[in-house]
Amino acid sequence: MNNVWLHRYAVLWSFCTLFLAVAGGLVTSNDAGLSVPDWPLSYGKLMPTMEGNIFYEHGHRMVATTVGLLTIGMVIWLLRAERRRWLRNLGWISLAAVVVQGVLGGMTVIFLLPKPVSIGHACLAQLFFSTTVAIALFTSESWRRGAQIVDDTGVPPLHWLALAAPACVFLQLALGASARHQAVGILPHVIGALLATGMVLWITVRILMRHADHPALRGSALALLSVTFFQVFLGIAAYMSRIATADAPQPMPVMVGFTVAHVAVGALTMASSVLLAIQVFRHVRRPLAEMQTEGVAVPSA
Repeated sequence: MNNVWLHRYAVLWSFCTLFLAVAGGLVTSNDAGLSVPDWPLSYGKLMPTMEGNIFYEHGHRMVATTVGLLTIGMVIWLLRAERRRWLRNLGWISLAAVVVQGVLGGMTVIFLLPKPVSIGHACLAQLFFSTTVAIALFTSESWRRGAQIVDDTGVPPLHWLALAAPACVFLQLALGASARHQAVGILPHVIGALLATGMVLWITVRILMRHADHPALRGSALALLSVTFFQVFLGIAAYMSRIATADAPQPMPVMVGFTVAHVAVGALTMASSVLLAIQVFRHVRRPLAEMQTEGVAVPSA
């Protein structure tokens, strides 16, 4: 029973973290980053008047505080109920990430939105969300049922593609954050989108062609493929809406809506690629040549 509720708590934690990404996107898209000039208080108060852009900036801080408290609760629960040491350590890593993320958020206010700090804040948010989703998977009933080992003899090894996919997606998210904070133009972001989409297509088609009868691999591949195509559509919509409303005196709702959705689904794309990589390393037997190269004993029969 404890494991069931731990998993449910992890799922709730993940949803709240995704909502935190949405709240952060609302701050950036509404140009509300410096609407509250002090930190950690807001105009010297715990709860300022929630009006104008203060609603987005202080609301973001409130959601971040909630996620921080949920993270502390997750670490305590893992320490008390979880026997897997590596999972308890992952909980500590998530807590450290929350602390660093909070400090980076404060630095964006204190130092007036420095681009490297703002970009790092956005990138760490993506990694943290993927960590929460991974912990939700590790505490699930499907994970406790064990691995269903399959072989893959394709070239390059599926494990390589499983590592390359989230790396390309993360690079694309970093370029997107850089574009939003005007550190780079839109062209690197477009090139990164092509690279990430191509890598996602490569690994998902490979899995669906070779392992369509494996529930975990098929489900993870379909999830990644679906959110990636939705993300491409949202990216185009966000860019076109930004161009269409470029002369508006303030951010328009249509642009804000598409941009925030693009940020949120980007986080889902990153998390989906990480989950697929985890499933590949859990269920797909590593190639014989690779294991021999690393000195792993392999039966001759």
